[in-house]
Amino acid sequence: SSQDVIAGFLYAILILIVFHPVVDLIDNFNLTYKFLTRPGTAFEMSALEKIEEQLARLRIAKRSVLREEPAYLLDIDVSRSAPSESSRCVAVSCSNQSIRLYNRETLNFLREYSSRPGMLNGVRFAHTCDSLVFSACSDGTIKCWDIRLAAQKAVQIFSGYPSNVFISFDINCNDLIICAGTEKVEKDTFLVFWDARGNTDCAGTTREPLGVYSESHNDDVTKICFHPVKPGWVVSGSTDGLVNVFDIDKDNEDDALISTCNSDSSISFIGWSGKGYEQIYCMTHDEGFCWWDLAQLDTEEPITLLRIQDARDTVCIENDSLSYLVGGAYHEKADRLFLIGGTPTGKIHLLSCGADGLSLVGTLGGGHSATVRSFCWNLADESLLTGGEDAQLLLWRPGAVEKSLAKKETLKIASSVQKRVRVHNSSFKSRKK
Repeated sequence: SSQDVIAGFLYAILILIVFHPVVDLIDNFNLTYKFLTRPGTAFEMSALEKIEEQLARLRIAKRSVLREEPAYLLDIDVSRSAPSESSRCVAVSCSNQSIRLYNRETLNFLREYSSRPGMLNGVRFAHTCDSLVFSACSDGTIKCWDIRLAAQKAVQIFSGYPSNVFISFDINCNDLIICAGTEKVEKDTFLVFWDARGNTDCAGTTREPLGVYSESHNDDVTKICFHPVKPGWVVSGSTDGLVNVFDIDKDNEDDALISTCNSDSSISFIGWSGKGYEQIYCMTHDEGFCWWDLAQLDTEEPITLLRIQDARDTVCIENDSLSYLVGGAYHEKADRLFLIGGTPTGKIHLLSCGADGLSLVGTLGGGHSATVRSFCWNLADESLLTGGEDAQLLLWRPGAVEKSLAKKETLKIASSVQKRVRVHNSSFKSRKK
């Protein structure tokens, strides 16, 4: 009937009016969603978010067995050029004047080297040879051990000058140059350099220095760090508060000095960051943090990216606190600098560093029972090695499950040993205020 025709016509108009915009809306939404979630857009999970998610999932995978002579674990490094992960080694500098070697994957103890009567400061594997490990020693030498040999004697000894007491060192990225920093003796503070190439077949061979820098610091040189890819660039930090960047390919110290940055406090850690590693950062013994961009040196832009007088006051951690900073690591894929801090009870806080400040990524608990003093981050598989005052060496991996969760108690070590280990002293904070 005509009434049915009219009713059908009106129904069709209603469908067009009501549903056509919805169909357009759905089509537009689908197109917008595909656009926003395509690779490289903000709605896709960013590389930074993925990294932060992995770090927040770190769990204990392995725990080293406590040695008969427990000691603080002060510095950690991992061999870089081993043919496989299973054959890589971990070297740990300990407060009992020894270097301990462990298997990287199992944390099984391999062997130990002693520096007695000198105190070891820092440990580094050669970049291109996974069998050579170096350490600075308070007896005025840099010692090199070949871990393939059963002998306990250093295969090379890089000697300093009679008054030198080395408290920091590093070896450059092509293993050609060693640089070590000294304690201040009377008015003298040195950066000492050696040619690292030499014959390791004859144990105990001694090498003399190439030369020194003596004008750029006026107090103990606490940290040395070569550039990751530029073999001639090195940064040094001192208790005088200065962070100096050098190009040692220049003819003299004055020409070599590229930049001097002032942290206004004693330096406890330094490192390189940013794309092309054109940024440097430092931490101080009173838990301050400074971050500079060397790419801005020849511009009118300020080189300071971030300056925090006391990180303990700026990082907000729910139901917890940040007691100290240990160090940092730059993640190339995420283009982000991450820091590690902790508490005296062994908790580890992972922090993300941005121009707007520090933010918490995650907290690792249930591992250490005392202050964490050292770490080594494998950014390829996001694993983390940590060592502390409880004499434990821990391997953390995303999503790992540990078979045994037995924690060790805090060690009590004679105060004379602590002269060479870093003390996180809260009195700095009260004195500043």
